[in-house]
Amino acid sequence: MMLYPIETGNFKLDGGAMFGVVPKSIWSRTNPADANNLIDIAARSLLIEDGNRLTLIDTGTGNKQSDKFFSYYYRWGNYSLDNSLKELGFHRDDITDVFMTHLHFDHCGGSIQWNTDQTGYEPAFKNASFWTNKNHWEWATNPNVREKASFLTENLLPMQESGQLKFISKGESSFLEESELGFGILFVDGHTDKQMIPHIKYKEKTVVFMADLLPTVGHIPLPYITGYDTRPLLSLSEKEAFMANAAERNFYLFLEHDAHNELCTVHPTERGVRLNKKATFNSIFN
Repeated sequence: MMLYPIETGNFKLDGGAMFGVVPKSIWSRTNPADANNLIDIAARSLLIEDGNRLTLIDTGTGNKQSDKFFSYYYRWGNYSLDNSLKELGFHRDDITDVFMTHLHFDHCGGSIQWNTDQTGYEPAFKNASFWTNKNHWEWATNPNVREKASFLTENLLPMQESGQLKFISKGESSFLEESELGFGILFVDGHTDKQMIPHIKYKEKTVVFMADLLPTVGHIPLPYITGYDTRPLLSLSEKEAFMANAAERNFYLFLEHDAHNELCTVHPTERGVRLNKKATFNSIFN
């Protein structure tokens, strides 16, 4: 097995929304904001090469939305999913499986693209199965008013219409369960219903794809929970249990949304679980 970080593109989000009740005077120490109160955000995917299976975890925002849509998110930098794959000698047609931690647009938008004549949508990975779970699919396709802007119909229905959509068959519990894709999944419900957090055994270590359970290094302290979470108190308890386990077992936390840090580890302190060290993926695994 080989793992590869895949940079799909960077954008910006409101710092206050990303840190909820935490004051700017505190969160800006780790995540400085610009004049518009926006902080740097990544959309970092992870590619798993395992035998004949090539699995991509999350796909970023994609590029099919309108200029008006993207004007709200201030894209920056030169990263793209296609270029990142190309640098590693891969093409999107090589992907056999696309695993989506959840179906918010910044995690699955790159799964669907315009068709050739720009009259409709089609899967951006023509040879891949698209994996979610049944409960989250039902949550996303019948969204609540609060999340409706994050669950875009054009990102979802083309997967189903293509026949490429599949549901993880394992239980949807708070206990880590092995999936048919060869890695463990932890289901968490605080950010959105049945978000999936992959745990991957790699080179005698455990790499955890953090999705929105831990967006950036700056979110390590327990109360630092985004304003986007639908059930913040549940996020708090889920995060507390996970972070204690991550510190005890020395998990390597793969940060999807931290534009400046790929990996980190945590350890217990008198103030609770805190950052142990930051690292690049290559510095640890190559």
